[in-house]
Amino acid sequence: MDKKMLAADQAAEMIKDGMVVGLGTGSTAYWAIHRLSQRIKEGLQIRAVPTSEHTKQMAMDLDIPLVTFADIEHVDVTIDGADEISPDFHLIKGGGGALYREKVVAQQSKIVMIVADDSKQVEQLGAFPLPVEIVPFGWEPTARQIQKLGCRTTLRKTDERAFTTDNGNWILDCDFGRIDDPSALHRSLKMLTGVVETGLFLHAADLVFIGTNDGVIRKERSDTMKIK
Repeated sequence: MDKKMLAADQAAEMIKDGMVVGLGTGSTAYWAIHRLSQRIKEGLQIRAVPTSEHTKQMAMDLDIPLVTFADIEHVDVTIDGADEISPDFHLIKGGGGALYREKVVAQQSKIVMIVADDSKQVEQLGAFPLPVEIVPFGWEPTARQIQKLGCRTTLRKTDERAFTTDNGNWILDCDFGRIDDPSALHRSLKMLTGVVETGLFLHAADLVFIGTNDGVIRKERSDTMKIK
């Protein structure tokens, strides 16, 4: 079985009746969403908040009941993927272009479960270029200001056009190399006019499920709220 599918299946099995579930975006979240759909057909009763228009459409196609933040006060559990996962539960996310909505849903979640294969584990963040969502107007000076923080920037494109997020913004993929102080970098980026959000998710994961050739490794933060 695919390593991502193994991790996603184990995370999806932890979802219980009555929960509000955040649905992530990307190749690993895809498997979790499909497993949740199967469980709903078997009788599981949940409501879900999607983190992207793509995930929303997938959930609708799979008959997963959806709600918005107008309908709920919090999310019980979010299942999402990551591009990098450090030992202290810092993440880089945004490879799929949904980092802003993913962060909003994660911050409203009691528990965030990250599912990934073992290639996403790193000792230090930075091998994967950091996605930064920016406002399209004046993107060039925004990029120059980001470069002054010590990176090379690449405007993400699709079919020779700037990739546009669900929020109507663009993404700069920023190669900082090794990121020694993710918190400081996140703060510096957020201070810049034109920056909407960064793909640095700090201490964001409560439970991590890593798919390997030998099965799934589960890692848990010591202060994680337990699923009841």
